Amino acid sequence: MDDRVRMTVDGGIADVRLARPAQINAIDPAMFAGLAAAIAALQDRRDVRCIVLSGEGRGFCAGLDMVAMAGGGSGLLTETPTHGVANLVQQVAWGWRTLSQPVIAAVHGVAFGGGLQIVAGADIRLASADARLSIREMHWGIVPDMAGYALWRGTVRDDVLRELVYTAREVDGVEGAALGLVTRVVDDPRAAALALAQQIAGRHPAAVRAAKRLFAVAADGDAATILTAERAEQAALLGTADQREQVMANMEKRPAVFGD
Repeated sequence: MDDRVRMTVDGGIADVRLARPAQINAIDPAMFAGLAAAIAALQDRRDVRCIVLSGEGRGFCAGLDMVAMAGGGSGLLTETPTHGVANLVQQVAWGWRTLSQPVIAAVHGVAFGGGLQIVAGADIRLASADARLSIREMHWGIVPDMAGYALWRGTVRDDVLRELVYTAREVDGVEGAALGLVTRVVDDPRAAALALAQQIAGRHPAAVRAAKRLFAVAADGDAATILTAERAEQAALLGTADQREQVMANMEKRPAVFGD
């Protein structure tokens, strides 16, 4: 990480915060680098069971820092993938979807443009009622290029997404939840996200990771592929020490103690 992204890990939860509050966490080249580094650092953290992603200060993220970025775009655009299927610009949003752990975004204040695409990379997105959400790129004469189209597929209805992209219209958290941009509205997004992360972290870690892998298959696979993946993931979990511990903990009404 660097001074743009802060991360702490406690109790199996990684608390990742965009840390450029004076600029409402606007994305500049250093922020792109910091977010990509955070994603890379979390990929192999077996001690991390869930991730909470939020922004410091008045809002989640105001989008691209248009002063720092050349020509009104990211200034880092390349047609060559540098992170699997994504380039760096796409990775800071798409990368959260590829992590093995669930990611919960906590959204307050503004989440504009690239900031809203980063939110889209999370598994679950909690927002305040007065959050301000906008697919902002058309305001600047450009299109979303941080994996938004791939990430919104399946959560935002196609015709609704077209309206939001073509107009750059701003919506609040309540409408955003109705449209699929966020999961639900809560009074305190970060507190709610941390509480939800604690619940997830208390579940069998290997089963949670398996469930996320199945969601990835379900997004693009045909029925045969999905059913095959279900059988394989379940077979790998049944009868393991941690799976038996989850059952015993439930029966004894106590927190489970897992081996990893």
